[in-house]
Amino acid sequence: MFLLLSLCLCGLLQRGDAQDRVALWRGNDPSGRCQYTFTVPSPVEASCPQTGGPELEGLKARLSVLEALVSRLTGGGDAGGPQRAAAAAQAQLQESRSQAVEERNLLREENRRLAQEMQRLLHRMEDMKTETENLKSEPCPHLSPVVPPSPSLPGSVPISHLMTRPNRHGDSSSLGDSAWQYESPGFQELKAGVTEVPAPDGSQDNTGCGELLSVSEPVTHRKADNIEGKYGVWMQDPEAVSPYTSNMIWRIDTIGIDVRKLFGYEDMEQLSKGFPSKVLLLPEQVESTGATVYRGSLYYQKRRSRTLIRYDLASESVAARRDLPHAGFHGQFPYSWGGYTDIDLAVDEQGLWAVYSTRKAKGAIVISQLDPHSLEVKRSWVTNIRKSSVANSFIICGKLYTVASYTAPDTIINYMYDTETSQGKTVSVPFRNKHRYNSMIDYNVAQGKLFAWDNYHMVSYDIRLGRKQAN
Repeated sequence: MFLLLSLCLCGLLQRGDAQDRVALWRGNDPSGRCQYTFTVPSPVEASCPQTGGPELEGLKARLSVLEALVSRLTGGGDAGGPQRAAAAAQAQLQESRSQAVEERNLLREENRRLAQEMQRLLHRMEDMKTETENLKSEPCPHLSPVVPPSPSLPGSVPISHLMTRPNRHGDSSSLGDSAWQYESPGFQELKAGVTEVPAPDGSQDNTGCGELLSVSEPVTHRKADNIEGKYGVWMQDPEAVSPYTSNMIWRIDTIGIDVRKLFGYEDMEQLSKGFPSKVLLLPEQVESTGATVYRGSLYYQKRRSRTLIRYDLASESVAARRDLPHAGFHGQFPYSWGGYTDIDLAVDEQGLWAVYSTRKAKGAIVISQLDPHSLEVKRSWVTNIRKSSVANSFIICGKLYTVASYTAPDTIINYMYDTETSQGKTVSVPFRNKHRYNSMIDYNVAQGKLFAWDNYHMVSYDIRLGRKQAN
């Protein structure tokens, strides 16, 4: 310590000009130890600031940086920045709330629709249970023994008799193939009891208007290009009006929520090639596969309604529209395959028809003949077969025929109702679903064939009719 003090004194003596600015103190610290203090005044500051020193200065610098950052985030530091930020946040919150309310309303509407659909299904289940109990209480009909088929004419299709086969429920008493899993397999009263159809002989011709005797193997004309064509309808006008001819083929693909395109092909060859000559955009959406063409107009059911529309093909405008009285729609009384096939329009030698059902008919098929100009109902018949128990139907010469299954490759035409006599009966005419999902079957008067839409495929069937019996 003495050496350090000596060195300091030597420095002071050598730099006399600094003697008045350097000081050395010696004294005891609070613990009693000797302490030397060497002080050199600052050449710049007159006195020490009474603040916290460098730490406070650093804190001030960081605070300045933070203030600048906050100023940029709030819009340049002006007084309205926080207010604008709060307003923007409020607007965004309001928009999110509106979206949430809209989604909630959509969910409520969907829930309400599903609840209504469930109620309809429950009512139909109860009706089917009642029908099943009634059938169980009745004695079973005795079928006539099966006899070998009579020899058929050369080139004709032999008529085979009904053979029992198990369906997908394991019940061999029914040839039905219902699309509804809840439907009782026992309720196929018009599919179990059948009558024998005599084989054609030389006294019968193919151009009469008697009962249907046979249906040939299907001929495939075209397959749809995409999923929109899984179901559809294709048709031909037996009384075409200029500028179109009776060779014109019309087609509608019915998959989608906005079905409005009507494709026109000059003839069957152009259809098979996939080259439409006309594409029309209909003013109203089409419901399902029940459309038809007649006397220069397209007749179809408006989506989600019982409204029928007559669309004039020449003027490309709606010529008439009318509600079909009391008709079920959008899944109330469809065919067994579903597809909202509540109203099925058809054309035969006698004119325009509608096949549907009502609550008053309790799901039984109702046939109405329509005025092709005004769409008014001219006359109606109520059958004794449930619409949901058959896969499809068509009308030939004023007679309604129903098909038992839409998926079974080998099924039957199982029922016929004659509007002339107002009588119905069970029949057994073999029918083939080649592609195993038949969503449309209609009689084509122009060619005397059946047109069908079978799982993307447009197919046709030749038919044989018996001679009309004299009254």
